Amino acid sequence: MDHSEEKTGKAVDIYRDTWVRFLGYANEVGESFRALVPVSLVWATYAVSTAYVTADAVDKGKKAAVTHGDHPGKTTRVAVAVVDTFVWQALASVIIPGFTINRVCAASLYLLGRTTKWPLSVRKWTTTAIGLTAIPFIITPIDRSVDLLLDSSLRKLYEGGEKHK
Repeated sequence: MDHSEEKTGKAVDIYRDTWVRFLGYANEVGESFRALVPVSLVWATYAVSTAYVTADAVDKGKKAAVTHGDHPGKTTRVAVAVVDTFVWQALASVIIPGFTINRVCAASLYLLGRTTKWPLSVRKWTTTAIGLTAIPFIITPIDRSVDLLLDSSLRKLYEGGEKHK
């Protein structure tokens, strides 16, 4: 047992409890910098976030496989764990926050252009700062909304299905 397990009494999930989870926010950072960097760099941040989402889903599938051993229904339980994690993470870590930060930045750049006489470079840096500042504020509402969405839709299909948590 590592030191962090001794303190909490449970295993550390590297995708939820360590710095690795910040890789899921790469696309929000990319969207914040969209006005300043080539669009190919923004898309590269989506690749990082998508790799994180995929790795977490695979990890949860492996954990479900170990948990269910050779019991009947193991394949279904593993599939549920992978699908639920992937869909939840794709929505909560990539799609919705990426779209949200994109729109926040686009709106702020537009409004700064209409309401200030600041040079374009200052407006772009201000837009980037606004986008980066917005990230911590959107995480919890998006996570909770995705939980509600999946609880009222996809998760109803799982008979005793496991949530992503």
